[in-house]
Amino acid sequence: MSTTVQPSTDEMSKEDRLKTFLQEKANNGELYFKSKFIADEVGLSPKEIGALMVKLKDSAAELQVEKWSYTSATTWRVEPAQ
Repeated sequence: MSTTVQPSTDEMSKEDRLKTFLQEKANNGELYFKSKFIADEVGLSPKEIGALMVKLKDSAAELQVEKWSYTSATTWRVEPAQ
C-alpha cells in the first residue's frame, strides 16, 4: 500500500497553493468568486490572488479561468478543463 504525501501549504508556491484550492473547489463544476472572499482560506492577499489568476488563466491546463465581471472587484469563473 502506498500513500501520497501532499506538501504542506508552507512548502507549496503561492501559485500552486491557489491552483490546488481552485481545483478542489471547482471539482464538481463551476466556481465563481472574488479574491477578497477566498483570501483567508488560501492564505494570500486579494491583490496576490488577482495577479496569480492572470497567470493561471494562461498556464493552468487543468482549469478554465475566466474574468467574469467587475462590480467593486473582479469576479472570476473557474471550472475544470475539458
